[in-house]
Parts: sequence; C-alpha cells; structure tokens
Amino acid sequence: MLDKSQRSKPMDSDNMSADEIARFDAMAQEWWDPDGKFKTALAFNKARLDVMLRQLCLHFDREQGADCLRGIRILDVGCGGGLVSETLAGYGADVTGVDASAVSIEVARRHARQSNIDVHYRHGLSADIAREGMQFDGVINAEVVEHVPDQPALINECAGMVKPGGMLILATLNRTLKSFIVAIVGAEYVMRYLPVGTHDWRKFVTPGELQQWSGKEFVKQFETGMRLNPFSGKWHTCHSTAVNYLQCYAKQS
Repeated sequence: MLDKSQRSKPMDSDNMSADEIARFDAMAQEWWDPDGKFKTALAFNKARLDVMLRQLCLHFDREQGADCLRGIRILDVGCGGGLVSETLAGYGADVTGVDASAVSIEVARRHARQSNIDVHYRHGLSADIAREGMQFDGVINAEVVEHVPDQPALINECAGMVKPGGMLILATLNRTLKSFIVAIVGAEYVMRYLPVGTHDWRKFVTPGELQQWSGKEFVKQFETGMRLNPFSGKWHTCHSTAVNYLQCYAKQS
C-alpha cells in the first residue's frame, strides 16, 4: 500500500511504450470494473459519491441532474484512479485530481480519455497546490488522512484551499473498537476486501478531531456514517459514525 505522504516517481506518458500504454489502459478498466476484484471499493465509492453530489448541490443551490456542477471548481486530494474526480467532472464540475502515486494518476488519465471526460490530473501532493495559492469552491479529502504522518497539517492545508463560502468534504475511518473489528480484522484478515496492512488503526481519526483540525472558519453542515450490507453487498448511509463516515463543512464568507 502506498504511503500517501510520499511521491512515487513521475511518468511521462509521451515517452511510454505501446506495451506500457496498453498495460495502463487495462488497469484503468480493471479498477473501474463493477464486477472485478475492486467491486466492493467501487460499490462503497458509488454510495459515498451519491452523498457528495447531493450535498454539493444543496450547498451551491443546484438542482441535481446533468451538468448540475457546471462552473464549480473542485479539488480531489488523493484522487487515486479518479473514481471521485471523473464522476464529478461528468456532472460538469471543473475538477483537479492530485495524487502522490504516479501509477494512480496515469490510470486515472487513461480512464478519463476512454470516457471522454475532461479532468485535470496532477502527480504530486496537495501541498504543491497549496503553495501555488490555488483555491477551489470545493475540496474533497476522502480516505487519505489515515495514511499520512501529519494529519492535522493535511486537513488544515485542505481547509486553506477552500474559497470563502465553499465546501470541505472529509471522509475517513473512526478510531473505535468497532472500526478495528470491522475495518481491520473483518475487511483485511477475514473477508480480504483489502490487502493486510492497508490500514493502521492507530491512525484512524475521530469526527471531533476532523472538526478541530478544519478550523473555526468552518461550520459542519452534514455528517453520516457508511455501512455495508454483507448480504446484498451494497453500501448505505447510517446514523452511526463508528466505522466509515463522511463530513461536509461550509467555509464562512
């Protein structure tokens, strides 16, 4: 599992062989295959995206539908293979996705091209964008904070890139006994949904910690837990934030 605080080496897609391009094209299809080995992660992402889209539309007073995010600039921190970035761009948002993994960025770029969706992907860290003074209407940090060494700094950095009146969306795993049983023992050792060692329970973050790190400029507008139905394989929102949860904050103008 990549330490998301560290960059992997960049790749120049203009200097890649035909075999390498074909390999990344295949990886892009595999990562996005709803019936493939990542189907549980894809189902989780779909359920979470439904929440994100609904909250973004409510915050920016848009009616949910085609092109409902037109004109809204969004930064997806730790975008991985582009599951969030590409989907939101499909609703018209101007999306920048950044990730420390060169492989993930190349996969995201290949899939966006295959889907004919315009997303601006960057290989690097959110700190690179913050140093450039860039700001966005919405900043998303989903399943990243539990992988970095300086967690308060990352959340503070993301918060600083949200424009006044904008939205900060955070999603991670809570540090509870239940999350250890479900997300570590169950997901990694029993069900094998994730490779063993993907997560370190000690780096899971409580909802209160996220709220504190976001800063006084932000007001929490929404919070929900996420739960997997083991029989249907579908993810649903739930009241409990004991394992997976998502928060939405509004930055005061």
